Amino acid sequence: MANKKCALITGSGQNIGRAIAIDLASRGYSIVLNGSTNQQACQNVADEIAAAGGESTIAMGNIGVCEEAQSIAKTAIDQFGAVDVLVCNAAIRPNVDFLNSEEEEWDRIFNVNFKSSYWLARACLPGMVEKGWGRIIQFTGMNAQQGYEGKSAVSVSKHACWGLTKSLAKEYGRHGITSNIISPGTIIGETDNPKHFGQSETLKKNNPSGRLGKPQDISSAVALLVSDEGGFINGQLLQVNGGVVT
Repeated sequence: MANKKCALITGSGQNIGRAIAIDLASRGYSIVLNGSTNQQACQNVADEIAAAGGESTIAMGNIGVCEEAQSIAKTAIDQFGAVDVLVCNAAIRPNVDFLNSEEEEWDRIFNVNFKSSYWLARACLPGMVEKGWGRIIQFTGMNAQQGYEGKSAVSVSKHACWGLTKSLAKEYGRHGITSNIISPGTIIGETDNPKHFGQSETLKKNNPSGRLGKPQDISSAVALLVSDEGGFINGQLLQVNGGVVT
């Protein structure tokens, strides 16, 4: 167990985060699961990992609060010695009218979507540097890249993640640490109702792959980026959308 690598995945109780946790656990990683409120969802994932012979722990907390983000990282480091893979998956995407929004709401969105990555990376990087190996993966999205109507704070916060990704790649690549960001297409998770997407059939027809994405499409991309074979992929934005945005 001591020689295992540890992966901390925020928002890992369901959908994309859950798929990443289960995939990395199957590859021998010790997993630190995280959620802000739904501990039972994280426990369900922990039970699934244990049933397959894997190892995990749960570190609940709101990543949008500095002290809680630091506590989540401390739990991981105390239990497993270091965080080798940091996956910043959790995010919020509320509608915020630009002219009528309060600055406090922008701050809340920035704290969850961007500053959490800053806080967690600051906590996890020293152990990666000491080991001479590490992986940091953040997330953006197609709409965030192109500009969200009614979600300017979300788009700006995700552009900040892209900037941090490139800077960390330049600064820590020499230490065997890669930093990349994934932009998922439309993903239907196990807790999503396809009807919520309204135009799902239209979205499928407009996608060159003829389908919408699954959480496993994203977890497979993460598995590549954290592998030794993916070690020369650094500072990149990886589009996983079936070709709808190129």
